[in-house]
Amino acid sequence: MELNTTFYETELQVRPDDIDMFQHVHSTRYLDYVLAARYDQMERCYGNPMHVYLEKGLGWVANSCFIEFKRALKLGDTMCVRTRIIEVRKNDVKVEFEILNRKSDKLCCNGYFYFTLVELQNGRAVAIPDWVQGLYVKNK
Repeated sequence: MELNTTFYETELQVRPDDIDMFQHVHSTRYLDYVLAARYDQMERCYGNPMHVYLEKGLGWVANSCFIEFKRALKLGDTMCVRTRIIEVRKNDVKVEFEILNRKSDKLCCNGYFYFTLVELQNGRAVAIPDWVQGLYVKNK
């Protein structure tokens, strides 16, 4: 299985409640931006909206993440959140991300998440079904 490692993009804007006492975006908000972008991209880019999982009693949970900060976003900035799946394992996927400032096109931060597929009823990890894995395969 060859993965489709295309970066998909979502544009977001910094909100006033994202700003910390140092007058830039608080570090935790960058993680929120990635989650919002993934939600958008799952439906728009993969044709795989979250409600499909919920109807099947499944959900994705972040089990770990790494983020490296390069430069700050500030109030009024617009950003491009780029993500791509770079690894699919038995019950989780590794999603790489970058957040760029739209005005300067400079990298603000990058990193990755591991998202695990779980049964909502008991919170236990489940194997990623073939119908999900097929969404991440490169079209030839």
